[in-house]
Amino acid sequence: MRFFLRLLPLPLCIAATLDAHAQSLAPLTPLTPMAPSWALCPVGDVVPPFPDFQRAPEGLAVEPQDQASPAQDSQPSRKDMPTEIDGDLLSGTSANPVFRGNVTMRHGDQFMGADQLTFDKAAGRYQAEGSVRFQANGLRLRAARAEGDQNSDTHTIQDLQYQLLQRRGNGKADSLNLSSQTGSLRGATYSTCPPQARHWELKAQRIDVNNSTGWARAYGARLHVGNVPVLYLPFFMFPTDERRRSGLLLPSISNSGRNGLDWAQPIYLNLAPNYDATLTPRIMTSRGSLLMGQFRYLHEQGRGILEALWMPQDRLRDRSRGSVSYDGVENLSEHWQARTQLAWISDPRYLEDFSGSLNGLSYTTTYSSTGLYGIGHGWRAGVSADHWQLADYTLSRNVLPYDRLPRAFVHWQRQALGPFTYGLDAEAVRFHHPIYPAGARLDVKPWVSAPLEGDAWFLRPSLAWRYTSYALDRALAQSLGSSTSPSRAQSIFSLDAGVFFDRDIQVKGRDYLQSIEPRLFYLNVPYVDQTGMPVFDTQPLTFSWEQLFRDNRYSGGDRQADANQLTLAVSTRMIRQSDGFERFSASLGQIRYFRDSLVRLPNEPITQRGGSAWVVDANYAPTDRWTIGTSYQRDAKFKRTDLASLRARYLLPDSGVVNIAYRYRRAQIEQVDFSFLYPLNASWSLVGREYYSLRDNKTLEGLAGVQWDSCCVAVRVVARRYVQNRAGQLGNSLMFEIELKGLGSAGQNTQQTLRRSILGYNRDDLYLVPPKTATGQPSQPAISDPIP
Repeated sequence: MRFFLRLLPLPLCIAATLDAHAQSLAPLTPLTPMAPSWALCPVGDVVPPFPDFQRAPEGLAVEPQDQASPAQDSQPSRKDMPTEIDGDLLSGTSANPVFRGNVTMRHGDQFMGADQLTFDKAAGRYQAEGSVRFQANGLRLRAARAEGDQNSDTHTIQDLQYQLLQRRGNGKADSLNLSSQTGSLRGATYSTCPPQARHWELKAQRIDVNNSTGWARAYGARLHVGNVPVLYLPFFMFPTDERRRSGLLLPSISNSGRNGLDWAQPIYLNLAPNYDATLTPRIMTSRGSLLMGQFRYLHEQGRGILEALWMPQDRLRDRSRGSVSYDGVENLSEHWQARTQLAWISDPRYLEDFSGSLNGLSYTTTYSSTGLYGIGHGWRAGVSADHWQLADYTLSRNVLPYDRLPRAFVHWQRQALGPFTYGLDAEAVRFHHPIYPAGARLDVKPWVSAPLEGDAWFLRPSLAWRYTSYALDRALAQSLGSSTSPSRAQSIFSLDAGVFFDRDIQVKGRDYLQSIEPRLFYLNVPYVDQTGMPVFDTQPLTFSWEQLFRDNRYSGGDRQADANQLTLAVSTRMIRQSDGFERFSASLGQIRYFRDSLVRLPNEPITQRGGSAWVVDANYAPTDRWTIGTSYQRDAKFKRTDLASLRARYLLPDSGVVNIAYRYRRAQIEQVDFSFLYPLNASWSLVGREYYSLRDNKTLEGLAGVQWDSCCVAVRVVARRYVQNRAGQLGNSLMFEIELKGLGSAGQNTQQTLRRSILGYNRDDLYLVPPKTATGQPSQPAISDPIP
C-alpha cells in the first residue's frame, strides 16, 4: 500500500490578502497541480459585496503630501493619487475632519467604508471605526476598526474576516498590517470551505509576507480536519506569486511491498528565465537509492526537455539501472523544423520495474528518432534517422524492427490545366539491424489524377507508376536467392466513385437529414514477382473499413500487392438538423477479387479470388445520453467471424457514466470490459471496472471503490487487482486519497488511475482521446508521414 503527501503552496491564497503588484508569468513553471472540482460549491460570498463600492464619491479630495505630480504620459502609482472621502455628516476642523454615516474613502484602487472616519490632512493618517469595509487587490474584508497612513500606504486592520475574490478562499485574522510590499497577519485562518461547514482549516500564529521578494514566512501553522489537528509546522517558507525560484519542492513519500519506504525530494534550480532544472534524490529502503534529473529550455525558435535517471545498484535485479530521454523541437524557418525524440533504457526490464501501471507492460520496444522536416504549399519533405531498443525481457533482439539510418522522403503535387493533378511520392532508406544483414531501398511513385466532383457525386480516376529498387548486403541477397540489386515496377490504376442521396424526414416530431451514400472503388495492379525482395519495414495493414479504399494492403515499400478488385460499399447517416447531431450511421462494404492476388509476405497465404470479409460499422444514439457502436467482420468464404466488437456508453446524471465493451479478434483476443462511475447522491459515488480476458480466463484489471465529494473535501478509496508483470502475475493494491481542495492531497493519485481505467470519469476525456498507431506508438505528425 502506497501513501503520498502532496501539498499545494496553500499560503499563496492567504498571501493574496496583501497588496501585491502583478507579476509576469514565466513560460516555465515547476509545478502544475490539477485544478480541483468545485461542482458542489456554488459561488457564495462569505463577505457580501459592498453596495457603496462602485458609488462615485462627492466629498473631500485630499492631495498627497510632498509628492510630485506625475507626468502626463505615465501611469500614476497609488501614492501619487489623491485620497477621496465622502460621508453623510462632516464635523471637526478643516485640518482634522470627522466623517460620520456611510463613510467611504478611496485611494486609487483601494476602497474603505466605515461608520466613522477621522482624517489628519497634514499627516495623511486616518482612523476608521464601526463596520469597517475594505476592498483592494482581489481581497474583500470586514473589520471592527482600522487605522493607517495614506502617504506611506500603511494600514493596520483589527479583528477582520476576509474573502479572496480571484481564487476561492476565506478566513479570519486578529490583525492585518500592510506596509507597501510587506505585510503581516496574526492569528490567521484560511479555508476553501464555507464558514458553516468547516471541514478543514489552516491556522497560523503569524504570517509575514514580502511581495518584493515573493517569499512569506509562517510561524506556528496547524492544519485542522474537522476539529482535529493533523499537522503542525513550527516554521516554513512559501512563495507568494508565480515567480520561479530555486529551492526544495514538496517531497513524495510512499510505502510499498516492492520498494519499501520510498522518499523522493525534488530540488528545483531556477537557472535562467528560459531554462531550469530539477534534481530529485530518491531513497527506496528495499531497493536502494537513485538520482533523477530534468532539464527544460524554451526560446523563440524551439523547446526541449531532457530527463535522466541513474541507480547505481538496484537490489531488485542486482545491477545498475538508468534511463535517458529527450524531446525537442527547433523551428529553423517558416517551412523547416528539426525534431528529436530520444529514449534509452539500461535493460529490457526497466519499463516493467519502474512503472506502476499496465503502460509499463504494453511496450515491447522504445523508439528514438531525429530529423529535419519541411512543409509548404503542395509539398512536404524530410530527412530522418530512427532506432529501436528492446523493452521486453521475454523477447530477443530478433524481433526488433529495422533501424532507418537515414531515411529521406518527399511528397510533391501540382494542379495542372483543367481537372488534372499530378505529383510525386519518393523515399530513400538505408536499413540497419543488430542481428540480420540489411541494405538500402529507393521507392518512387509518380502519379496523375483527374478528380471530378459535383454537389451530389464524385469521380476520381488515378494512375500511378511505382518503382522500387534495392542495394542489398551480399549475405542478405544470398539468403533470398536474388541479386544484390533487385527491383520492381508496377502501374497502379484506381477509380473512386460515389453519389449522395439525401432527404428530409421527421422522427418523433424532430427534423432529420437522412443520407444514402453508395461508393465504388476499382483497383487494378498487375502482378510482379517479389519473392526475391527483402522485408524491412512492411506489414499487412489491419483489415478495416479504411482498407477497402486503399491501393495497397501493405505498409512500407517492400511489397506492392497486385490487384484486380472492386469494392462495393454503402453508408447511411441520420443527422438532426437543429444542431447537426448524428443520431445514426452505418456502413457496409466488401472487396470482390476478380483473380487471385499472388503477392504476399513470407508464410502468408495468397488472397484468393472471391469476396473479402464483409465489413460493418454502425453507431446509434437512441438518446443524447446513450451511445452504442459496433464493428463486425464476417468471412463468408470460410463462414467465420474475423472481428467483432460492441461498445456502449450511458451518461448518467451528475457526471456519472457506464461503459460496456466486448472485443474479439480471431485467434488473438476475446475480452470484455465493464466500467462505471455511479453517483449515489450529490456527494457519494461508486467506481468500478472489470477488464477480463475470456481467452485466458483472467482478470487484466479490476477496480472497486467509493468516493465522497463535498464542497471543499474529497475522499477516495479504491481497491485494485491488475497484471503487474509480463509473466502474468496479478498484484493487489489498496489506494486511499484525501483531497483538501485548494490545499493539496494526501495518499495516492487515485484520479489518474480512475481516468485511465474509466473512460468518461472526466467528461472531457470523451473528446480528447489521442490517436495511436497500430503498434501502440503515438501517431506521428503529418509532416513526417511516409509515402501514402
